[in-house]
Amino acid sequence: MPDLFDLQPQPPAASAAPRPLADRLRPRALSEVIGQAHLLGEDGALTVMLRAGSLGSLILWGPPGVGKTTIARLLAAETDLSFVQISAIFTGVAELRQVFEAARVRRANGTGTLLFVDEIHRFNKAQQDSFLPHMEDGTILLVGATTENPSFELNAALLSRAQVLVLERLSPADLERLAQRAEHELGRALPLDGPAREALIEMADGDGRALLNLIEQVMAWKVEGRLDTAALAARLQKRAAQYDKSGDAHYNLISALHKSVRGSDPDAALYWLARMLAGGEDPRYLARRITRMATEDIGLADPQALRLCLDAWETYERLGSPEGELALAQAVVHLALAPKSNATYTAFKAAMAAAKKTGSLPPPKHILNAPTKLMAEQGYGAGYEYDHDAEGGFSGQNYFPDGMKRGVYYQPVERGFERELKKRLDYFTRLRARRQAGG
Repeated sequence: MPDLFDLQPQPPAASAAPRPLADRLRPRALSEVIGQAHLLGEDGALTVMLRAGSLGSLILWGPPGVGKTTIARLLAAETDLSFVQISAIFTGVAELRQVFEAARVRRANGTGTLLFVDEIHRFNKAQQDSFLPHMEDGTILLVGATTENPSFELNAALLSRAQVLVLERLSPADLERLAQRAEHELGRALPLDGPAREALIEMADGDGRALLNLIEQVMAWKVEGRLDTAALAARLQKRAAQYDKSGDAHYNLISALHKSVRGSDPDAALYWLARMLAGGEDPRYLARRITRMATEDIGLADPQALRLCLDAWETYERLGSPEGELALAQAVVHLALAPKSNATYTAFKAAMAAAKKTGSLPPPKHILNAPTKLMAEQGYGAGYEYDHDAEGGFSGQNYFPDGMKRGVYYQPVERGFERELKKRLDYFTRLRARRQAGG
């Protein structure tokens, strides 16, 4: 179904069959499209391309109901290209061959083809590759639409031949303009008071098509006067937030949660946690990611943080939803307000890099056990100093492979408990230097 939103009334259809409001308000020119000013404004990317006569293949990336199909259709009209629309969900290899052949014949007759591919990310690699020769020789101008991040879902070869344009969700102001156009088309105002009108726009969640569908429902009611927010809520179910647990929103929201915790903002962290839970995210996934935050961003600056996260995870397993989700919220607040350190995380990555670089260097023989006579004869354990018997419980011996330069990986920060660990580390570093110098 096309993305429909902003629009001027069209002449009546010949058929008396009722037409959906979204269809009646279909734009007939790019200037009528609501929203996407960064693309369609005076200096917008698409405006500049059309003005220069240099429109190339495009990938339109954005959420549902923001005008991807509408813009593609109008681009074809602006450039005198034949508009052909297919969906990756319903189109197979045989149908693609027919589309390409028809475009080839059309081109031979002097007419170009703008091929609009909805849900283009659903084509597999081979299907995506099949577009390339027809894009290169000018048989088609491809305009693909996707709600998923093209960087992950589309082939590099296809992306290199098309420009990605990002479409934004419609703002409340955009949706209000759309509502006014709908009222003009229908010849009457929405039977809602101010707060209820705002609530209706909020229900659309940035989706123009969803708003028109909601408006059509409201206008069908037989009511006297104007409904308030409570009456509207009683008649309409709130639209579920856009959230795909395996898609782009999943990764964007967990990134927002993680960075809010790292940025010591408990309110923002709670908001993103709530957004994910409201979207249907598995709380166990969140428990795992929250625990990861404790090890990656808090570390030994607050040694209790990891234990608290594990306890919150276990609490959720025992209580389930929704009661157990409060334990996850408690862990998130603790992490957001905890002193931050990635010193252990950084140290471990550095140690892993050193381990891969040094390969199979053996430990020094003095720290190897010698359970057999042969091993003792080979020098295993020779010269080992038992730290508990050394002065201060510290021998200062070398524990790295012989011949390997001593690594320095763990560098604690001056925050939280790591401040105390830094004091200990500095003390042992000084003491080691004295012992190795014979002092």
